[in-house]
Amino acid sequence: MNFDIKEVFTAGMVLFAVIDIIGNIPLVISLRAKVGHIQSEKASIVSAIIMIAFLFVGEEILKLIGIDTNSFAVAGSFIIFFLAIEMVLGISLYKDDEPETASIVPLAFPMIAGAGTLTSLLSMRAEYHVINIIIAILINIIIVYIILKSSQRIENLLGRSGINIIRKIFGVVLLAIAVKLFTTNIQQIF
Repeated sequence: MNFDIKEVFTAGMVLFAVIDIIGNIPLVISLRAKVGHIQSEKASIVSAIIMIAFLFVGEEILKLIGIDTNSFAVAGSFIIFFLAIEMVLGISLYKDDEPETASIVPLAFPMIAGAGTLTSLLSMRAEYHVINIIIAILINIIIVYIILKSSQRIENLLGRSGINIIRKIFGVVLLAIAVKLFTTNIQQIF
C-alpha cells in the first residue's frame, strides 16, 4: 500500500480548489431558488463515481479517441484558467440553459466533477499514487456534501462579501494550478 498523507493532503487541496464548492455557494443558492430542493446525496455520490471512474478509465478513453494525456491536460489548463478568471474577476464566461433539476446536472456535472476536476485527476495520476487520489476524492465529496446540505447557513454566516473574498482567493490558487499544469504538460508535447 502506498498511502502517503502528504499526497492525500496535496491532492485534496488541488481538488478542493478546482471544485471550489465554497465559491459556488451563490450558484447553489440560486439553483435552490429556481428548482426548489437540491438532492445533495445524489449529487455527491454521482460526482464521486464520475471522478473515480475517470481516474481509472479516463486515459484509456482519451487514447481511444486519439488524444494523449498531455494534450488533454493542456486543454484542461485553459479551462481551469478561465474558471479562475471567472472567480477572480467575478464575471461569467459560460452560460448554461436553465436547469430543471439540480442533482446530477449542473451540480454533479459540470460543477463538481467538471472538466477542470477531471483534468486535474489525470495530471495528479502521473504524480501521485491512485489510493491517495481516491482518498482525496472521498474527503472532498464529504466536504461537498456537508456544504451542499448547509449552504444556506454558510451564506448567512459569511455573507456575500465573505463568500466573494474566498472565491477570489481560490481563483488565484486555480490560476497558479492552471499555469503549472500548462507549463508541465506543454513541455511534454514538444
